[in-house]
Amino acid sequence: MSKYSHRNTHKPFPAGGIDQQRTNTFGVTSAISYDGPTFADTEKSRQLQEFLGSFGVFETEQETQHRCSVLSALHNLVLKWIREESLRQNMPPAVASSVGGKVLCFGSYRLGVHNRGADIDALCVAPRHIQRRSFFSAFYKLLQSHPEVKDLRAVEAAYVPCIKMSFHGIEMDVLFARLPLPKIPDSLDLDGDVLLQHMYPKCVRSLNGCRVTDEILRLVPNVDTFRVTLRAIKLWAKRHGIYSNALGYLGGVSWAMLVARTCQLYPNALPATLVHKFFLVFSQWKWPQPVLLKRPDCIDLGFPVWDPRVNEGDRDHVMPIITPAYPQQNSTFNVSAATRSVMVEELKIGLATTEEIMKGRCGWQRLFEMPAFFNTFNHFAVVLASSASQDDQLKWCGLVESRIRHLVESLQKDEPVALARVHPKCYNCAPVSATTGQAPANCCSMWFIGLEFAKTSVNLDMTCHIQTFTENVNNIGRKTNMLQDGMAIQVRYVRREELNLYLPDSLLRRELTSPDAKLHQSFAPQAAPLVEPPAAPLNATKRPAEGGDHTDVPLWSGPEFIRSVMVEELKIELLQQDEPVALARVHPK
Repeated sequence: MSKYSHRNTHKPFPAGGIDQQRTNTFGVTSAISYDGPTFADTEKSRQLQEFLGSFGVFETEQETQHRCSVLSALHNLVLKWIREESLRQNMPPAVASSVGGKVLCFGSYRLGVHNRGADIDALCVAPRHIQRRSFFSAFYKLLQSHPEVKDLRAVEAAYVPCIKMSFHGIEMDVLFARLPLPKIPDSLDLDGDVLLQHMYPKCVRSLNGCRVTDEILRLVPNVDTFRVTLRAIKLWAKRHGIYSNALGYLGGVSWAMLVARTCQLYPNALPATLVHKFFLVFSQWKWPQPVLLKRPDCIDLGFPVWDPRVNEGDRDHVMPIITPAYPQQNSTFNVSAATRSVMVEELKIGLATTEEIMKGRCGWQRLFEMPAFFNTFNHFAVVLASSASQDDQLKWCGLVESRIRHLVESLQKDEPVALARVHPKCYNCAPVSATTGQAPANCCSMWFIGLEFAKTSVNLDMTCHIQTFTENVNNIGRKTNMLQDGMAIQVRYVRREELNLYLPDSLLRRELTSPDAKLHQSFAPQAAPLVEPPAAPLNATKRPAEGGDHTDVPLWSGPEFIRSVMVEELKIELLQQDEPVALARVHPK
């Protein structure tokens, strides 16, 4: 088996519980329930597994082998670059050939939950004499010359710098970490915190992807049930339009940690029960109370960690989910009050749906039905990013998308706006001109923000929001030397009946007639009737951001904090009981 192979299969579910785990504690509190599965749970889990298979989420053996061969080819390129760079620094050829280097995976592939055609997050690990600037220059040029490398671009200014590309048909993000070692051993172990000493912060952040992934797998009671449950939740989040770290929703690692916490609370449950309990726990979670998989590490190597007692900025985080590896960070830094409210509403709908499924009143397809986004809202703000070439568009889109969440948050704070919700899908097509009926020849990408107003008739001036957003994007483009001739950004107000100028008729017709939309709306508020578009400016008073009062933020660690987490988890479980509860008492020990 290749060293890059990660099993994309799963074992049959047992009919009984996992007895050896009954006395174990996973996470910061005891489990809510150690109950094992019933026959009905086993059958529901089998049906869920089959349903996931029908969506094509599992790779074929041939696809897995191709993925392994691509990673092996990347590893060979890394070794070639490190050897050439070592020779350039006057190392003897024998030494240059032995210093080594590694390509490690993290994210969904390392977790074993990647879908067919999914991208790969990879980390290039180099010895101490290899500089970061060589990664973005010499290694970048080596990739440029490779015939199987497409859409290559460097993102050096990012919080975690990386090289993005398509390699042998697989999208990849490649990070760089320089270790304080003279050579990289084949048996490299990233788990030890001592390895982080004398490392630069950017390298530590790059390394953290692998360390967090490994720690998540170590902290769950049963890896197989965790993986199936996570596949289900990821598919649900993507189909419900709340899977995007860049746009202010949760990314892959955040969803993984929420599922891992659910597994810790119900260590003997099978995926069907875990999916239901996931919605139960997190639809009622008392944010901004953080989600933790383990107690914070008692170590200080000088790197900043998430701690609202010390860091004032951490108190502003509205949905903290804390990574389990040192240095602990909040993986949901981009989440705003607006996007959190959208996700919580979807979680509540998910809870109602899974309750129906567990009672046998509907099948798993109900949970994964896609809401009709464009049929839900009557008003939209459309963000358009355009460039003169495809290469420019790849870079420009990345920047524009990373700033859209700020526009959404700004709109949400305006008093007339009851809800601003961004659809995470980027549409790579240009709007048709109302006068010529033709689309422009340059590259264009669009994102849609659904708007719901507090009143059926309202005047709203979005000029200030739009101007601030576009100026911010253009300023960043200039500072990073990204802005090129032909790059442009616009934000337009669009009514529902004008969407045919922006989107294919086939997509809009499918949404209007989709049974998925009707089923989803049976759990959710209906869109308001169509009204006239906002016209005259309105001097609205800005509404304070939700969650602005942070006096209830608990301490980052200590017995009082841990006790408060456990009490909330027990409260959530008690709400699910069928019989009235006369007394529930938590022992403080």
